[in-house]
Amino acid sequence: MEHYSFIKAQDPELYAALVGEEAREARGVELIPSENYVSRAVLEANGSVFTNKYSEGYPGKRYYGGQQYTDIAESLAIERAKQLFKAKYVNVQPLGGAAANVAMYFALMEPGDTVLGMDLSHGGHLTHGHPTTAINKVFNFVRYKMKDVETGEIDYEELRRVALEHKPKIILAGFSAYSRELDYQKFVDIAKEVGAYTVADMAHIAGLIAGGVAKNPFDYGFDVITTTTHKTLRGPRGGMILVREDEEIAKKINKAVFPGMQGGPHMHIIAAKAVAFGEAQTPAFKVYTAQILKNAKAMEVVFKAEGVRLLCGGTDNHLLVADVFGSLGVTGQEAETVLDEVGITLNKNMIADDTRSAMDPSGIRFGTPAMTTRGMKEGEATKLAEVMVTAMRAKTDAAKKAELQKEVQALCESFPVPEKMV
Repeated sequence: MEHYSFIKAQDPELYAALVGEEAREARGVELIPSENYVSRAVLEANGSVFTNKYSEGYPGKRYYGGQQYTDIAESLAIERAKQLFKAKYVNVQPLGGAAANVAMYFALMEPGDTVLGMDLSHGGHLTHGHPTTAINKVFNFVRYKMKDVETGEIDYEELRRVALEHKPKIILAGFSAYSRELDYQKFVDIAKEVGAYTVADMAHIAGLIAGGVAKNPFDYGFDVITTTTHKTLRGPRGGMILVREDEEIAKKINKAVFPGMQGGPHMHIIAAKAVAFGEAQTPAFKVYTAQILKNAKAMEVVFKAEGVRLLCGGTDNHLLVADVFGSLGVTGQEAETVLDEVGITLNKNMIADDTRSAMDPSGIRFGTPAMTTRGMKEGEATKLAEVMVTAMRAKTDAAKKAELQKEVQALCESFPVPEKMV
């Protein structure tokens, strides 16, 4: 733990928390689909001297002096992101995915304008207009859903009807807990019909798009993409906004981020983004993203064989949502707790039209990005899925859970968290 030597000497309480978290991540399997392990290179940039520097503005147009090196870092991040996602313009300053979405809304709309996005219970995200969010007080959000929750098919006819009725300024594709691919062409066609911008929130699948194993919305004519830079992209926690080709949209985005929403960008995070984007340009990253999908499919096979209902009938991406209450009589909260006990981390999740509460829903959400980073393949994915189902069925059997925990720990010891990604 020599990389924490200064903290160890100065702040033993925080040192204990850092060491504890490292041990937790090493000993257990991370299946939260929005989490991943980053390289030591990304961590080094994240903890670099760039944390000392204020850099309001953009490369070549800053409000403070001393920017020759921050401009290099931010320009590297921008150019690498352009290449990864086929974008003409990129803003790498948003502090997170939510911040990116809010800035995008203010860039493209006036207060009171309408957004058409995916319903939260059908896989959408809080920032797509959930009633509890502050942004819901500024803009009008209307929603589309799945036509068939057993297949994941979106009701595009209803989407078009709602768009014609409400004339949204933005039609938003993207999700937080949806396991199929969207028909981006249909979104574009409907948007053209009603004069709306097309925006894709690809926070979850950005890495899959960069790796070439998921479709790129820009190939179908989308105007804007928002994303996080962690999750499948395997970078630091942060956000990003990409514009396909429209310079006027890009100017509006830049103004909305700074000075509209944020002050000084977090240059240490932007430097870490540059490192991660460089890693994502390598052939190894393409192999990695392809394995993510293979591992998710392997888990799907086990859950289906065990009679556990999967939302959307399975997965085409990195995540799965399972109705464990309907299938096993285990609530989402119970499942999360029991699996934590055996060393598997995931999250409780509402299923489509769930009758249970968000804090103890019917489902769980899990995915394969982090386990795949450790080098695990289909065999390990199959084993983990079997352990998950066994543990949920044995939720009150302490001896069985202890046995399963040893199996998980042995698996983790065979696949340590890597420090290098390239």
